[in-house]
Amino acid sequence: MPTPESALFKAAKPTVPPTFDGVDYDDNRALKAAQDSIIREQWVQSLMARLIREEMGKCYYQHGVNHLEKCGHLRERYLQQLQKAKIRGYLFEQQNYIPEK
Repeated sequence: MPTPESALFKAAKPTVPPTFDGVDYDDNRALKAAQDSIIREQWVQSLMARLIREEMGKCYYQHGVNHLEKCGHLRERYLQQLQKAKIRGYLFEQQNYIPEK
């Protein structure tokens, strides 16, 4: 059962998607919300990679010499997650906006 979110947590949660699509750059509040949302999404991806890496370490320790067979799914998932795990910031996306297809 998930832990209920507090009112303070809900108030700090971004309400905009992690992209600059449709953001008015003259509206400082909307711009900062988009920047915050992008940074949060990058941190979430980074922490997901960390959790997968920790599970992979436990699996390697548990299965010993059979880790290549037993932990392959975690290894593949970790390698996929590493592509998104770097925290790059928002400046490149803000200055060079490329619309998603």
